[in-house]
Amino acid sequence: MKNLFIILLLGFTTSCTRPAPLSRIAFGSCSNEEMSDQMWAEIIRQDPQLCILLGDNIYGDTHDMMSLRAQYEQQKSNPDYQRLLRHCPVIGTWDDHDYGQNDGGKFYTKRDESKAEFLRFMDIPATDPINQHAGVYSSHMYGTGAKQIKVILLDLRYFRDTVFKSSTPGRRYDPNPEGDTMGEEQWAWFENEIRNSDAAIHIIGSSIQLIANEHGYEKWGNFPKARQRMFDLISKHQVPRPIFISGDRHVAEISRIDVPGLPHALYDFTSSGLTHTWSGTWTEEPNSNRVGQMVVKKNFGMIVIDWSGKEPVIRLEIRGKDNTLWSEPVVIP
Repeated sequence: MKNLFIILLLGFTTSCTRPAPLSRIAFGSCSNEEMSDQMWAEIIRQDPQLCILLGDNIYGDTHDMMSLRAQYEQQKSNPDYQRLLRHCPVIGTWDDHDYGQNDGGKFYTKRDESKAEFLRFMDIPATDPINQHAGVYSSHMYGTGAKQIKVILLDLRYFRDTVFKSSTPGRRYDPNPEGDTMGEEQWAWFENEIRNSDAAIHIIGSSIQLIANEHGYEKWGNFPKARQRMFDLISKHQVPRPIFISGDRHVAEISRIDVPGLPHALYDFTSSGLTHTWSGTWTEEPNSNRVGQMVVKKNFGMIVIDWSGKEPVIRLEIRGKDNTLWSEPVVIP
């Protein structure tokens, strides 16, 4: 029996360990644990070496932590999600519905208790640095030498200031001119992460969109001072190949912006949702920074990296059921 346990353990370890460099990364958001038609099996079919969850990993919206835990356990017990955990490492951050309050921010009274449930769901050990600070932001390095990727996952709930409700038809929120998204402690941590990074590619997980700024829902643009601060920091430290990945919107799209002083264009790849998107009649919303088309179908994102040349070539793919590629991939040379 002891030898059998060792064989099983070695088999599990092998399935989760891939040789460097990291070249296939899956990500997604908005997975309602009550819905049977999940996307975990579709993600596995793409053979990712890493999967990133960007929030709304369950739909909790509660102050009852036992209820939140039960919902996490329901998601975690999904057979295909268990297969994903055996296939590759899964890391992530939260958004409002798994944080515990729809569109919630720093005034949610159960934010510390909710963090404990999130860490439990993500199997984060007590020794992990995430336990040493407020919120759930984290940083992860993959690969070696010139083929390193840094994944930075932001927390845009725990420290976020109040959003201003809009009276304009079709808009949920108006900008809060002086409000912040991240809090000074997280800003200082983030700057240190990009200042001291030797990575060739930087993937920054943001539960809400950074670049798209014309819709009236949750976005960095509701906090224009914070949004500009992010652009300024990315430019100041000349971050190599910065790619934001985001969720929340129940649509998929890729946005691109040129930041003054930054040699590479800045991309924001939005993928949402894993179990549901907008229903009924949908009118495509404007986004002057969009590359390609908006996808209003169940989806997940794939970042595929070709390391064979002198410089890495990055391919952004919006994927769906049955190996569907929903739109023309965006290639970043």
